[in-house]
Amino acid sequence: MNKLANNHLHETRNNLIKEISVLGDAQFNSKPDPNSWSIAQVCHHLVLVEEASIKAISWGLQDSASTQKERKNVHSILLNRTKKLKAPKIVEPDVKPFEIQQIIDLLSESRKKLMTFLSTIEDESLLAKKSMKHPAIGDLPLDQWIEQIYVHEQRHIEQIKELKAAL
Repeated sequence: MNKLANNHLHETRNNLIKEISVLGDAQFNSKPDPNSWSIAQVCHHLVLVEEASIKAISWGLQDSASTQKERKNVHSILLNRTKKLKAPKIVEPDVKPFEIQQIIDLLSESRKKLMTFLSTIEDESLLAKKSMKHPAIGDLPLDQWIEQIYVHEQRHIEQIKELKAAL
């Protein structure tokens, strides 16, 4: 994986941990309204998205019919928070409360899985040559699946900041 993507993954995750580690468990699990997610649920969603992204990239690499698709501006799509995106069922967070350390451990575990998985890819050039359908973006080259992990996380860091202000 390229160094820039690695740096973005690392920097974004550090920013996320900084945002949540100052909270108490009660704040972490509070919802500003019944129809929104708590900060804990937003973080659990990020864990689930990272794990689902590993599967998508893996499936894309194994699919012999998978071909290169048009590159997308992942940043403009995902960072535009005026457009509400509905999370697919598979990445909807649990409704149960979480402890902050529990979520930090889950985030650490999912990132370790991602980095381990990416280190097993022998021909990284395939990441730009193959695509997989993304639920919010459409057909997306596999290297952009990696990019969407940290961009999606940046989107939710902004949401967490708003949730913290609302609490």
